[in-house]
Formats: sequence, structure tokens, C-alpha cells
Amino acid sequence: MIGALLVDKPAGVTSHDVVARVRRERRGAKAGHAGTLDPFATGLLIVLLGRATRLQRFLLALPKTYVATARLGWRSSTGDPDGELTRTGRVPDRLELPTGEVRQRVPMTSAVRVGGERLYRKARRGESVETPERVVWVERAELLEHDGARARFEIECSSGTYVRTLIETLEDAYCEELRRTAIGPHRVPADGDEEIDLSALVSFLPQRPLDPAEADAVAHGRPVARAGAPEGHSRLTHDGSLIAIGRADGENLRPEVVIATEDG
Repeated sequence: MIGALLVDKPAGVTSHDVVARVRRERRGAKAGHAGTLDPFATGLLIVLLGRATRLQRFLLALPKTYVATARLGWRSSTGDPDGELTRTGRVPDRLELPTGEVRQRVPMTSAVRVGGERLYRKARRGESVETPERVVWVERAELLEHDGARARFEIECSSGTYVRTLIETLEDAYCEELRRTAIGPHRVPADGDEEIDLSALVSFLPQRPLDPAEADAVAHGRPVARAGAPEGHSRLTHDGSLIAIGRADGENLRPEVVIATEDG
């Protein structure tokens, strides 16, 4: 079974647009994505197909890798090229982004809900509210090149990191271009949409192979012995096919998300 498509999203379209295109091409097949990209951003979007949509939460938690271009000596009201741009002419003295544990305030352009409504909808009405803070982790923020007008960084960070907000720590700069190159072990495809199967989709999880009797038990929602599987989640497979995602529960692995069911 096909698990997902690795798509190189172009600029100027939403993540929802990409999912809608895949649905049309696959004649209304169930589809969703594993992590939004802003319209101005490009790069890796994982489109989940059919039963793979049940695995979304495991993919959302994966770290991300981006290449971001900062335009220096300018500011944007939204931190990106879609906002109101103001030239300051002041180029930052030090082109260093914060790493390690970073506290960020959620931008008004975010889809996070405050008071039951998404922030970007409030922003479109001209409203401004105090947004929540979150703690993220930036593993690496490497300066790749700069020419005085722009600086390009490669950033490895935890899920939920706002790269625009990282760039704004330079003060007189905004994120002019943003490209996501990786989500966990998955890389942006080199040539067109790339299909991957269900087991490859969650290859970052430890594997617990099942014999035929265990595979049947798991497909019916029954636990099996851990047999050395670590704490947390594991992918339960039979003959290379993903049967379920199981969670360690004492000496057992209890199916949490079953993919292979009684009817196949």
C-alpha cells in the first residue's frame, strides 16, 4: 500500500492547495498533510494517503530542516515577504541566530487558536492580542553565505519552531525565502512527487517484526510481547508491511494505531 507522497511545494500555493490537487489526481482519495508550509515557503510537504492519515501525529512531532534567506536592512510586519515592508538600511553587525532552548512568542500570522479563533483571522481584521509563548529547540543555525544584502542559513529545529521569528532576532531583517528540506529522515524529492510505503513513512520508529500469529493478533487490536522493544512507540511489521503502531505497556506492546485490519 502507498503510504504517502513526498512533495516539493512551490511558492504561492497553500498546503491545502497541494492536498486538494492530490485528491483530484487520485479521484477523491482520502488525503491530508503532516505539517503546514506558509504560502511563500517551498519544499517538503508530506501528503498522507488513505490509512496513512492515521499516522499524522507521529510525523508532526519530527524535527525539521530549513534553508532560510534573510533580507538585511529591512523589516516586515509579518516577518515574511507577504507583510508590509520597511527599509531601515541598518545591517546587523552579527549574523548569528539563537540555538539550544529558545522561547518564542507565537506570531499573529499563526494558525494557533486564541479565544477560540485562529490568530491569522484576528490579524486580517487588524486586531492585535497578546499571543502565547512556546519553548522550542534549535539544534543548529549555520550561516551558509551572505553578501551584505542577504544572508542564507541552514536551520535544524524542533517541530513548532517559527523560522520567521528566529530571523527577526537579527532585528533589521525578515525571512524573504524559506525552503523546508527535511522532516525527520524524509528529504525533499529531487524530481517530482515521490511515493513511499507505510513502513518507510514511519521508519524513524523502532521496528518489532511479528510472526503470522502475532500479526493476526495485532490486526485485531490484541497486544503482543515486547520482545526487547524499547519504551515508547514501535512499528509492528510482518513481512515488511506495517500492521500497527504499538506502545510499550509493561511487558507488552499494545496496538495504538492499527493499519492492517480484518478486511485488509
